[in-house]
Amino acid sequence: MADNNHLDQLCINTIRTLSMDAVQKANSGHPGTPMALAPVAHVLYDRYLRFNPKNPNWPNRDRFILSAGHASMLLYSTLHINGFDLPLNELKNFRQWNSKAPGHPEYGMTPGVETTTGPLGQGVANSVGFAMAQKWLAAHFNRPGHDIVDYRIFAVCGDGCMMEGVSGEAASIAGHLGLDNLVWIYDNNHITIEGNTALAFTEDVAARFMAYHWNVQRVGDANDLDLLTNAFGTALKETGRPTLIIVDSHIAYGAPNKQDTSGAHGEPLGEEEIKLTKQRYGWPADKQFWVPDEVAARMNTMADRGQKLESEWNQKFEAYRKAHPDLAEEFLRMQKGDLPPDWDKDLPTYPADPKGVAGRDSSSKTLAAIAKRVPYLVGGSADLTPSTKTRIPDGGDFQKGSYAGRNLHFGIREHGMGSILNGMALSKLRVYGSGFLIFSDYCRPTLRLAGLMEIPVLHIFTHDSIGVGEDGPTHQPIEHLVSLRAIPHLVVIRPCDANETVEAWRWIMKNRTHPVALILSRQALPTLDRTKFAPASGLHKGAYILADGGGAPQVILMSTGSEVQFCMEAHEKLKAEGIRSRVVSFPSYEIFEMQSEDYRNEVLPPACRKRVAVEAASTLGWRRYVGIYTDGAVIGRKEFGASAPLKELLKQFGFTADHVAAEAKALLKG
Repeated sequence: MADNNHLDQLCINTIRTLSMDAVQKANSGHPGTPMALAPVAHVLYDRYLRFNPKNPNWPNRDRFILSAGHASMLLYSTLHINGFDLPLNELKNFRQWNSKAPGHPEYGMTPGVETTTGPLGQGVANSVGFAMAQKWLAAHFNRPGHDIVDYRIFAVCGDGCMMEGVSGEAASIAGHLGLDNLVWIYDNNHITIEGNTALAFTEDVAARFMAYHWNVQRVGDANDLDLLTNAFGTALKETGRPTLIIVDSHIAYGAPNKQDTSGAHGEPLGEEEIKLTKQRYGWPADKQFWVPDEVAARMNTMADRGQKLESEWNQKFEAYRKAHPDLAEEFLRMQKGDLPPDWDKDLPTYPADPKGVAGRDSSSKTLAAIAKRVPYLVGGSADLTPSTKTRIPDGGDFQKGSYAGRNLHFGIREHGMGSILNGMALSKLRVYGSGFLIFSDYCRPTLRLAGLMEIPVLHIFTHDSIGVGEDGPTHQPIEHLVSLRAIPHLVVIRPCDANETVEAWRWIMKNRTHPVALILSRQALPTLDRTKFAPASGLHKGAYILADGGGAPQVILMSTGSEVQFCMEAHEKLKAEGIRSRVVSFPSYEIFEMQSEDYRNEVLPPACRKRVAVEAASTLGWRRYVGIYTDGAVIGRKEFGASAPLKELLKQFGFTADHVAAEAKALLKG
């Protein structure tokens, strides 16, 4: 026991000192929390987490999420001493160019990092998505005698995470669903950047989580390994409730002048303070980035342990494959991000119809066709499924005790929904969430992180414009399209009719690396006659020539969604007057920019500088395609909307064929 205790303390102090040294060398970072929580991280990785450092993507590994992402050196130091491919040189390069140890944990950058964290609250909300995904996977794939999915999810959060609203949204859902595979460790150190948490945070966190239907435990001293061990052991025996372990800690533990101060939160301790702290740990004060031989030897032990765990699981999976070959194939296909061979066999096609179909309705029919053939497509809405038309027929409801359901209910919690979807996507499910476009603001941080991680989360946003009419400006999105288009890697698609909506879904399902915002109308959109005009598959190019006037165009009319119809009508009016116009359907800036320059110049010939863009949203962004000088015009909105019937709004705001044609002719006269 003495030797074990000695090795435990060596590992803990190695985590602490590596963290201190890395922050000091970078002259940037957050040393206090790694110093405080090193015992927590060590006990968890050493005694409870099931992982294989030589294969960080082993499907049945336990997941660890550092929601307090500023404490990234806690994770990096822990990963290093547990045998992950994160060499000491990477820790020495903390926060530097091209390092595997960036300032905050980044998915895909560092082996062992499960999700990108840093914006507080996001990691714990992601963890609820991880836990929901595990429950769904277990319910869908496990069979009697073949439990191939039985991993657990752990997340470390701090006072800041607890203050952020998204953590409350996610915790409420987790408690409602009884996610007993989920453990949050709350670092209760009472310190924020401004000082003591009492400045702004005096609530009873334990009572709050008990009200959320969580099992709540408390560890009064982060350095008491026996208490930590008992707490984790008890949490893993809990059934029917997620667990919150409140751990009382001292930020910058052991630093003689910085412990329990806000100054230890986000800046290096200083070389002299580090020396004094190392002396308190019984550590060589003059050694930097020192890993004792016993700790270095343990790395191989942890690697051997992990390979044994994975090997045992592989044997279980082979037995499962023999007993349930179809399910095993489906599981492997999902892990690779592949789709069934016939996934698009039932996609609908729509005949020409001037009355048309609402975007949300054609999307609903397409979703149903895909869901029938892609069993691991799941999703829901922020309490708006009847309006967004996103229910999977016969899919059942994901609820406590019924985790195989494919229809998710997030309640009126857009922020929580977005973050949970990210966690589910990182668990290899194909997921979507839905709401009104106006409320995309509520989940914007999660869209940004999905873009940063390059994961294929689908957000279906309906009620996409002033088309919501009488609901008025509070519900009429104006600035939202340009706002979404500003997020790197997020693909925004706004189809013009039912067949473009089908093709949007086809592109979305084939995509593996981009989150997508699918923007749909509430009102009916005319279904274009594709025997006369270009096929809807042009959507896969982002923008395409929908209709042409023969010969080089004199003016180009371009638009998205419900406004394409006005360009088509204006095209006919101009044609009657002998003016050659071209209509470009422009459902996605981002997909268009993926195309070759030759293709882009073919659609928008540089020689034709007379261009009109039409969109019932902010005019920002369109100048890149219509020109920055006087050659182009943008018909859009620079003000909020108004409450009135749609036809009146279209007339008052200039979204008519006559106005589009008039703008085109004015350009040609100029």
